[in-house]
Amino acid sequence: MRLWLLRHGEAEAHASTDAERELTRHGRKDVLHAAAQLAGRHLDAILASPYVRAQQTAELVREALGFRGAVGTAPWLTPDSDPREALNFLAERSEGDLLLVTHNPFVSELAGLLINGHRQEPLPMSTASLAELEGDLLVPGLMSLRAVHHVRHH
Repeated sequence: MRLWLLRHGEAEAHASTDAERELTRHGRKDVLHAAAQLAGRHLDAILASPYVRAQQTAELVREALGFRGAVGTAPWLTPDSDPREALNFLAERSEGDLLLVTHNPFVSELAGLLINGHRQEPLPMSTASLAELEGDLLVPGLMSLRAVHHVRHH
């Protein structure tokens, strides 16, 4: 199985609530650079946090890739979600190639947990960073980090 982890693009600093922050113009551009890393790759599903910036990021990726399915919304992909609980939700899914669009610190902790088997070594993820993990099972410590793509910020 292949798991792609994408942190949302740069978002505006302020909104009524954190969940309502929208992508900046620069953030949209960075997301399209990240999406280019997925070009030609097969995806079975795209799941995103319910937060506006993650939904916008997922939609940009969906459009850029010509992905035919809808973007799924997963309430367990928010910034403060527990990576161990997320694994329980992921265990119920049958996709082999899955893209998760989410936030820090969650995305860094989830990647670290899957790669290292614990959360003490989170994988550094900037805005619009994309990590590719591969393994037979979504089990802590049993996934391998294949690549991390960071957008060069100007």
